[in-house]
Amino acid sequence: MANLRSFFDTATNTVTYLVWDPATRAAAIIDPVLDFDPNAGRLGTASSDAVLAVARDENLRIDWILDTHAHADHLSGADHLRQLTGARIGIGAHITEVQKAFVPLFGKVSDTPDGRVFDVLLKEGDSLPLGGLEIRVLHTPGHTPACVTYLVGDMAFVGDTLFMPDYGTARADFPGGDARALFRSIRKILALPPETRIFVGHDYLSKSRDTFVWATTVAEERARNIHVHDGVSEDDFVALREARDQTLDAPRLILPSLQVNIRAGALPPAEADGQVYLKLPVNRLGAA
Repeated sequence: MANLRSFFDTATNTVTYLVWDPATRAAAIIDPVLDFDPNAGRLGTASSDAVLAVARDENLRIDWILDTHAHADHLSGADHLRQLTGARIGIGAHITEVQKAFVPLFGKVSDTPDGRVFDVLLKEGDSLPLGGLEIRVLHTPGHTPACVTYLVGDMAFVGDTLFMPDYGTARADFPGGDARALFRSIRKILALPPETRIFVGHDYLSKSRDTFVWATTVAEERARNIHVHDGVSEDDFVALREARDQTLDAPRLILPSLQVNIRAGALPPAEADGQVYLKLPVNRLGAA
């Protein structure tokens, strides 16, 4: 059985996971965060470095850095961690669709908009070694076309596809998103054994609680998820999800996040003056 530590980033409500094989000390980091202050344009690495500090304390070898998708609400710490550890970065193979949607928005932010900035592109049924354990991959599109869920033993790391039962599900209105595909992906996750532990990518406080939590089970989601509990039909979900998405603003960090995250967490190349810039294209987001 794998060991697990969780790290909650209060600035973005993101949960990063450190999972490892206790026998071999081989480890993976899932959905790491690169700190970003948009007011000052300042980057920081404290969130990712905190994960590495625990890995050092536990005498772990980081083999994999895995993003569940190209996040639109925080910058990925994947490239920073790759440079420090030599670990390989993995993401869903359909990341190329996300790159094609967003590269025109930012100009030349990637020299290789074909997925090669990542080390491994993962498809349904793929598996990665984690010491004596394995990480299995489910393709779970809907929030984005590239979303994947990582299975390690009885644990499912679902990214933004599914949230805590009292908060529901992810939006499906990003380019390539699809509410019907999201419902089917969620039902795939909820077809896992009922005792499967689900670890979500974010938590936001609902009106019913004042404590952040990010772990639930298949059984709890099927019984209580306010959007997709057993008994909710696909058509009912699609109507609910699409209506809700029409009321949502763009995530606060979508523009800086995506131009970094489609490059595996690496910054755009420096321009002629030697300075690295993150671009804010004006009146273009809806067009993407």
